[in-house]
Amino acid sequence: MNISSLRHTGWALVFIASAAAAQQLPATYPANGQNANQQQADKSACMSWAQTNAPTQAAPPPQTGPAVGGGQRVAGAARGAAAGAVIGGVANDDAGHGAGVGATAGVVAGGMRAREQRRQQNAASAATQNQNAANLGQAYSACMKGKGYTVG
Repeated sequence: MNISSLRHTGWALVFIASAAAAQQLPATYPANGQNANQQQADKSACMSWAQTNAPTQAAPPPQTGPAVGGGQRVAGAARGAAAGAVIGGVANDDAGHGAGVGATAGVVAGGMRAREQRRQQNAASAATQNQNAANLGQAYSACMKGKGYTVG
C-alpha cells in the first residue's frame, strides 16, 4: 500500500468518525418522573421535530480515489511545456527537450494543486456536516427541555 492510498484511507476514516459523531445526541434525563415508555415516545417525537426544523446546509460527499482534478494536471502540463520550451530554447537551443521537462513538472504541480483542492473541499464538507449535527443537537435539546427533561 503506497502513501497516497494510506492518506485516502485516513481521510475516509476521518469522515466516517465525524459522521458517527454527528449522530450522537445530548443525554437527557427525566425531570418530571416520565416512565420509560414516555421517554422513548418523547425522544422519538423530538428527533422527528429536530430533523424537520433544524437548519441544515447541503454538504457534498467527501471525495476519495485518485486526484485527477478539474484539469489541473493538463493545465499544469501546458504551462510547464510553454515555460520549458522558452527556458530550453534560451539555455541550450533545445526547446523540445525543455518543453518535455516542463510538461512533466507541470503535471506534477497540477496534481499537487488537485490534491490540495480536494483536501480543502473535504474539510469544508466536514465542517458543514459538523454544523448540521450541532444544529440538530440544539433543536433536539430544545424540544426535550420543552417536554420536561434535563439535558446534559
